[in-house]
Amino acid sequence: MRIAALYDIHGNLPALEASLEEVREAGPDLVVVGGDVIPGPMVKETLDLLLGLDLPTRFIHGNGESAALAVRNGRGEGLFSDAVRPVMEWTAQQLDPQVVAALSLWPLTTTVVEGDQRILFCHATPRDDNEVFTAVTPVEGLEPAFQGVEADVVVCGHIHIQYSRNVAGIGVWNAGSVGMPFDAPGAYWLLLEDGDVTFRRTDYDLEDAARRIRRTDYPQAEEFAGGNVLRPPARETMEERLEKVAIAPPRD
Repeated sequence: MRIAALYDIHGNLPALEASLEEVREAGPDLVVVGGDVIPGPMVKETLDLLLGLDLPTRFIHGNGESAALAVRNGRGEGLFSDAVRPVMEWTAQQLDPQVVAALSLWPLTTTVVEGDQRILFCHATPRDDNEVFTAVTPVEGLEPAFQGVEADVVVCGHIHIQYSRNVAGIGVWNAGSVGMPFDAPGAYWLLLEDGDVTFRRTDYDLEDAARRIRRTDYPQAEEFAGGNVLRPPARETMEERLEKVAIAPPRD
């Protein structure tokens, strides 16, 4: 069985379009969309493309969808900083009732059984869509987040950086980010096939993508075009920042 895992698209339609071209070439039996399709500069267009995809597809929700739905349903007060609030309010305004209904049904996790192997897909951790852990987060802090997980492999995202590691005997793979990577420019995703997992990165026309993003009325269009498409932050810098808010080992 061949599975393509696309995470953290963040409304970057050009990155998604390019990734899907390579996904189609790979001929997957299933596409898993791993949350945080939103927020981002092209919310409607990105959701329309994914919800109308002519490939077998499963969706799980991320913290981005959770936040947008909270705002859309009038429960966003006090959830965001002043810098983030305009983005989430704008994002919520892009969601029509049919899309809200669809997003509300996306589960926290989904599991695929392939032969003797169970693969669990989650956004951040199997228990939460907003927890942070990196390639170097101490395993003592992570084990409670994976307690009771019946899987041989867990695929996650959330931190926008590809890596693999082992947690409590489970192989954990981070798919990276299609639309907002913390790494060299490009669109990052995973391909799983017959027990093997391959990191994938798709090149696309960054200048054209930046122009398309700047033409939107997204509140942070310029910042997204320049700071997430053309010149993403360095992996090492973001790993250091993320580790400061990562799951900590329990205190004695």
